[in-house]
Amino acid sequence: MSDYSNIRIERADGRATVIVARPEKLNALNAETIDQLRHAFDELARDPQVRGIIVTGEGEKAFVAGADIGELARMGPIDGIDLSRRGQDAFRLLERMGKPVVAAVNGYALGGGMELALACHLRIAADNARFGLPEVKLGVIPGYGGTVRLPRIVGRGMALEMILTGEMITAQRAHEVGLVNRVVPQAEVQATAEQVLDTILKNGPVALRMALEAVDRSLETGIDEGLDMEAHLFGLLASTEDMKEGMAAFLEKRPASFSGR
Repeated sequence: MSDYSNIRIERADGRATVIVARPEKLNALNAETIDQLRHAFDELARDPQVRGIIVTGEGEKAFVAGADIGELARMGPIDGIDLSRRGQDAFRLLERMGKPVVAAVNGYALGGGMELALACHLRIAADNARFGLPEVKLGVIPGYGGTVRLPRIVGRGMALEMILTGEMITAQRAHEVGLVNRVVPQAEVQATAEQVLDTILKNGPVALRMALEAVDRSLETGIDEGLDMEAHLFGLLASTEDMKEGMAAFLEKRPASFSGR
């Protein structure tokens, strides 16, 4: 296991929890932290013992309260492109690793922190959480995928309202517009994220991977291409041991025991 200075990884029962651990900076994402996240996501993607991931922040104030503004203030045009690509690549790796990822949003999720939450497949928010993309207030735009993922999740109008005003919204409002899946008391956010992920992990791991791929690809293509991809993945699953086990368990009225093959 790698050593990290700005994040921690905890493992239990097939789950890995990635914790951004810079509470004195409200878990802000500097370049070093983004690099450590990318390395961690690659490590977890390759670990067969890890079947699902939770992403959260250290402490009770913030999930991730944005990027490191001092670092951003020093960037030039080429630095800006490189920094944006660095964050985009790390978050895309998380999104496409083929394992379900749940964000446990335990406080402020602003700027790059909200973009990290958007790259997770599901979002569980504490009732004190706040979401926002305030980049325009600093004279820039979201650079880690916010302009791409947010419209796909909440629709163009709501996304533009958040991006163009730069204002924060509450966890309750985030739930109303479909940005988060559930809102719970802060003391319950981690346990709820674990419960949701554990429910997901009872299902066939190959099917989960294919479902994630089907949805991801369909958002990049037209309807006909998406349907074609779905049909091929559906057919491919018919060759797996997991499908045979899942069907047999249903017919025999017993819990399935999936092997991931």
